[in-house]
Amino acid sequence: MKMTSLKMKKILQERLSNERFRTSYNRDKDTFRIEWKDTGQGMTITLPNVVSKYNERGEAAIDDLEEHVSEALKIMHEEHYLSGMEKNIFPVIRATSFTTETNSGKKLIHKEHTAETRVYYALDLGKSYQLIDESMLEDEGWTKERIDEIASFNIRSLDNDYKKDTVADNDFYFVAKQDGYDASRILNEAFLEEMMANVKGELAVAVPHQDVLIFADIQNKAGYDILAQMTMKFFAEGRIPITSLPFIYENKTLEPVFILAKNRPEKK
Repeated sequence: MKMTSLKMKKILQERLSNERFRTSYNRDKDTFRIEWKDTGQGMTITLPNVVSKYNERGEAAIDDLEEHVSEALKIMHEEHYLSGMEKNIFPVIRATSFTTETNSGKKLIHKEHTAETRVYYALDLGKSYQLIDESMLEDEGWTKERIDEIASFNIRSLDNDYKKDTVADNDFYFVAKQDGYDASRILNEAFLEEMMANVKGELAVAVPHQDVLIFADIQNKAGYDILAQMTMKFFAEGRIPITSLPFIYENKTLEPVFILAKNRPEKK
């Protein structure tokens, strides 16, 4: 039997029904929302996306979704503190279009990064994380500078293992540890400088989505085209897309660039 949004909505209602939750269906947007009755905090699920995953993976896709939703709702209802959790604070990269407020109106701690990206801060909770907002800092008397310092230290402490692939005499390096902070490693300046010291040509960097960081040692014009296609493909497939534009790394700065076929990129 073919799966439809309405059938999926009914399955999710049955799986996630709870006397403490309220669910709703938006027919126009084809979305399903589940939220806590007492606070209104919750999450909205795009049903066609779930149907697509179900068609690929079957019941396992719904099992995974149920686990993620349950964990997210649980976290929303808990009080989380920063003190004593310093080793669990990390920076996360998001697109500049990403919201700067929670659904309940709390301002998320963030700082500007590039024309395409912004840095937020996450409290790692194991299976999931919570983005840090201003109220969490105020409750403990912390400053934005302290959060940034701690997160920067922690990202430098992570392993930077990568896989290498060579295409048309251009070398590509992929960091994909699947720890939630692959793209965040672009903030580790020592790592960038290490890669810069070892390239033969020009160093390009890309963060198409949260779970990958790509370095490219561009040694000929074909390298730019390959990188552009690669970045767009990763961007389209990513769970949390960031940007399809790669960056050129020069003089300790990241410049977003448009890749023009058979030409050197133009800086944005």
